[in-house]
Amino acid sequence: MKIVVLDGYALNPGDLSWSTVASLGDLEVHDRTPPEQVVERAKDADIVLTNKAVVDADAISRLPSLKFIGVLATGYNVVDVAAARARGIAVANVPLYGTESVAQFVIALLLALAHRVEKHSDLVLREGRWVTAPDWTFTAAPQVELAGKVFGIIGFGRIGQRVGELAHAFGMRVLANSTSRSQHAPYPFEWRSIEEVFSEADVVSLHCPLTASNREFVNSALLKRMKPPAFLINTARGLLVKEEDLAMVLRNGIIAGAACDVASMEPVRADNPLLSAPNLILTPHIAWSTKEARTRLMDQAVRNIRAFQNGAPINVVN
Repeated sequence: MKIVVLDGYALNPGDLSWSTVASLGDLEVHDRTPPEQVVERAKDADIVLTNKAVVDADAISRLPSLKFIGVLATGYNVVDVAAARARGIAVANVPLYGTESVAQFVIALLLALAHRVEKHSDLVLREGRWVTAPDWTFTAAPQVELAGKVFGIIGFGRIGQRVGELAHAFGMRVLANSTSRSQHAPYPFEWRSIEEVFSEADVVSLHCPLTASNREFVNSALLKRMKPPAFLINTARGLLVKEEDLAMVLRNGIIAGAACDVASMEPVRADNPLLSAPNLILTPHIAWSTKEARTRLMDQAVRNIRAFQNGAPINVVN
């Protein structure tokens, strides 16, 4: 079987090995594939692996040898799963690899918002503010104690539940919203509507998948429900947030700050309103990218391929 990796660099920039994938077939790895080259590079492939390279209905119709598409991520919106299903092509994702790393990163963003550690360090090391300070200490942003605060979670799947566990460990009260409300957690939490989460929480963290019904649901009306000292954190999908509205509430001091690891278009566009918003932390979609998480992703991608080759595919999304 021929296996083609369309965009392998994000998963393996050089610190992992493709050898286990190569053991399953004739492997061809591309760091990146522009849209116009997807069909050409995958034309003889039985198996295609993609992270963010789009495999749409047109591409699927022009790849006669294709039998299996492995998505090197949890989200699989880059593949037209209906077109694949119509052709009898299985599409499998990797759903569990990033829970610990993403949850850890959410807490990193929370602490960054609460203490502005890097800002204070830059003022000391790059601007000499401590050297010239009239007192033995100074603060350039409010310092926020988390114990006793309310942490709201939109989307209470594995990552959302793990983030809630870590927030609870800080002594925070956890509110959760989920479409099913069937989840359980080994710590106390309270169900709330989306509007109630935004109104009651001191921190709101997004962990829901992007769907047609929730695109840009975090808009000015919802953000204006938040407390003035509150924070918004988004490590899920950029299009969950109406970015011009978030930039507006930050400029007007309606909320105290926000931290996003995602944007509506990635790489972020130069005209994205978040780039000029105050009190914002914006990172380049790195919550998932620890070596430990990427190793788990690679290992599960191999298991997905092997299961398909053995006639019992797993993690199939179509």
